[in-house]
Amino acid sequence: MGRWRPKGIPASKYITAEGYKTLNDELQYLWKEKRPAVTQAVQEAAAQGDRSENAEYIYGKKQLREIDRRIRFLSKRLDDMTVVDRLPEDQSRVFFGAWVELENEEGETETYRLVGPDETDAKKHYISIDAPLARALLKKQVDDEVEVRTPTGERCLFINRIWYEPPGSRD
Repeated sequence: MGRWRPKGIPASKYITAEGYKTLNDELQYLWKEKRPAVTQAVQEAAAQGDRSENAEYIYGKKQLREIDRRIRFLSKRLDDMTVVDRLPEDQSRVFFGAWVELENEEGETETYRLVGPDETDAKKHYISIDAPLARALLKKQVDDEVEVRTPTGERCLFINRIWYEPPGSRD
């Protein structure tokens, strides 16, 4: 689940409590359920004889490599993460974890939540704290104007509303 980012710019190590739980749940599932099941399937396929032409064996070994790679990534990443589980003192400004309602010049509104790079999800409107839009929003307040450079050109956005959810309210 590696995210692309420009060379030399490290991914933020911040994550919400919900995001940490999601990644940790994935790690536990892979380690305690998925890997043992695939290992068993590989052992059964190996018992069938010639491994060089055994599709189940070859596919199982490939699956194990992918699972092990993901387990290593998640273990290392989770160890390096800083869980942000407190609301900021100044909730009138945009900080990590904020929900922000923006209005463009045509009067259309969009809502985004600033989260860690491991939590980005377009369907939920979660954007990475490392994204240009999030960077432009940081420390801004309601009624502030934000200029953001996008692939289609400059966009001018107005902050209509900022709010935070108590940690753990989405569990």
